[in-house]
Amino acid sequence: MRNEKLIKALGNCINHCNFCADACLDEDDVKMMVDCIRIDHVCAEACSALSQILATSYKDVQGLVDYCKKVCEKCAQECDKHDAQHCKDCAKACRECAEACATFKA
Repeated sequence: MRNEKLIKALGNCINHCNFCADACLDEDDVKMMVDCIRIDHVCAEACSALSQILATSYKDVQGLVDYCKKVCEKCAQECDKHDAQHCKDCAKACRECAEACATFKA
């Protein structure tokens, strides 16, 4: 399958973002996690949309790839602010996804 590496990175990022957002709700200071939860949701949705479109033969996706890269980078930065392991794991998945987006070739 074309773009298999990127699709795999997107799936990993989606899973980590969804898990992180849910785990953030169990943290003692949920108010401190609000920005993390929000960017986790946005990142998962952007990655999901891109993954779905890449599974088709539609070619005009560079704008969405660029946006996804930007959101993944922002999500990684936000997750890096927190000590929770789920945030660290999410940041790693987001950085890997951003790197995969950066190497995308239509």
